[in-house]
Amino acid sequence: MSCVVYHAKENVTSPLISFIARNGRGGRSNLRTARVKFSTHGVSAASAAVASPSRSSEERVYEVVLKQAALVREQRRPELALDVKPAERSWDLLSEAYDRCGEVCAEYAKTFYLGTLLMTPERRRAVWAIYVWCRRTDELVDGPNASHITPKALDRWEKRLSDLFEGRPYDMYDAALSDTVNKYPVDIQPFRDMIEGMRLDLKKSRYQTFDELYLYCYYVAGTVGLMSVPVMGIAPESKASTESVYNAALALGIANQLTNILRDVGEDARRGRIYLPLDELELAGLSADDIFRGKVTDKWRSFMKVQIERARMFFDEAEKGVAELSVASRWPVWASLLLYRQILDVIEANDYNNFTKRAYVGKAKKLVSLPVAYGRALMAPSSSLIGR
Repeated sequence: MSCVVYHAKENVTSPLISFIARNGRGGRSNLRTARVKFSTHGVSAASAAVASPSRSSEERVYEVVLKQAALVREQRRPELALDVKPAERSWDLLSEAYDRCGEVCAEYAKTFYLGTLLMTPERRRAVWAIYVWCRRTDELVDGPNASHITPKALDRWEKRLSDLFEGRPYDMYDAALSDTVNKYPVDIQPFRDMIEGMRLDLKKSRYQTFDELYLYCYYVAGTVGLMSVPVMGIAPESKASTESVYNAALALGIANQLTNILRDVGEDARRGRIYLPLDELELAGLSADDIFRGKVTDKWRSFMKVQIERARMFFDEAEKGVAELSVASRWPVWASLLLYRQILDVIEANDYNNFTKRAYVGKAKKLVSLPVAYGRALMAPSSSLIGR
């Protein structure tokens, strides 16, 4: 699952699943048409209020899901990755590179980092390496030097990605990821797609439909699930199809990113950005000017209720796949999922004021969630994904 939840919009302060981590005219009756629905292939992120294009974002993303699932299915043997040893590299230097990745994860994703300590050492280090790459990628457009980043800089970063996949890392962090992708059936496409999400942030600040927003959410967060499933591992006793597990991982990334978007509406507006479907705003009798004014009205509350419902539906879809992961990998995923879902509860408790109030989960609630997540992690794979 999106064990790494690094969300592209969240200034990298939440877990990798938050990791490694960026949403009189219509009335309430018309808003019902904008609710999401699910297809038999997983999450169908199309609003009923939006005319479906000949090839939707969901269909495009699903092609990537199928490819990633095929890679894992072909090599789905117990502990396959553990038999591969670093080739022509000093293990001492490589071990230090992984330790550095762990330090970054511990600093910026404390809860998730604690969860990774229950994983096998090999999987733990691999997840840290993925986290750090995602964090560094996000920092290109959201970090302190973001104003100096150009499309050419992202092109160079993508070239560097290709090099590390071919065994030519540039630095220690790259070396850790290069070793990881050599050990596990991890494909380069989700990494390239995340960089594409960064390109969108350089040139796009509005999303007309949810179909457009869905593709953005896939690029910056759904990709993390596809990167991490091969490392997290699927439980040997799972009867679910590999594709369904990947779909659940994708749904978790989408859910987390939608939650980031709903949490950060005011912050994004102050930066001139709106990550909400403009057509659905119009259906609700709202406009971009209403977002920039930042006033909570009945229309805004009605609009937000629908957006929160959509995010929860993606979380529901994601929950079906967590139990299918390797037992040692479930806790950090459950912890991230439960903590992120609670952000939606806080938005509601704040009377949908995400303009001037930042929704966050307090330490007490976080501490309560951890044993709950651990209990769920011990549950055997369910039958909810069988045949999907």
